[in-house]
Amino acid sequence: MIAKLYGRIDETGVDSLVIDVNGVGYLVQASARTLAVLGGAGDFATVFTEMLVSENDQRLIGFASREERDWFRLLIGVQGVGAKVALAILSALEADDLTIAIANGDSAMVARANGVGPKLASRIVNELRDKVGAIAGIGGGAKLAAAAKAGNNNVSDAVAALTGLGFKPGEAQGAVALALEELGEGATLDALVRLALKRAAK
Repeated sequence: MIAKLYGRIDETGVDSLVIDVNGVGYLVQASARTLAVLGGAGDFATVFTEMLVSENDQRLIGFASREERDWFRLLIGVQGVGAKVALAILSALEADDLTIAIANGDSAMVARANGVGPKLASRIVNELRDKVGAIAGIGGGAKLAAAAKAGNNNVSDAVAALTGLGFKPGEAQGAVALALEELGEGATLDALVRLALKRAAK
């Protein structure tokens, strides 16, 4: 089992890259988000991998982080979600966005990915909702997911408010997570947004 590769990127395509590891070129499929993070030809990169083996095929799927790989493993465990659809979801949504969407039961956000219809998006949300906290970690995702799952709508509303003001999703979620930790679960939306803006500005 190949768990990780480190080497020089030889070439990149729409949904794959070739990485040279000590003279051996590995063809690795990846999401658009992973390809953007890893860089282009000539760059050195670490790629976390998942090997998929079937009767007629062997493929390496690559990820820029362990968390993205963990999400991929969860996604392909849902009936109707293959590698192609899982990569499409990971191309459309950052890990924290996916965490919040599933914790909030927001199947419409998941359905933004190519090849994901409303029924499949609902199935993904329903099957993974109880597992979302296990792999959330970037930008305070675990805390936000737990709060959202507990019914604290102020958390997702505060994140939406900050992204509406131009902050990137990861920045907004990180700032709200810090504010939530300081103010506690009973924080009002106004208090969360005000403190999160201060934390984001630091």
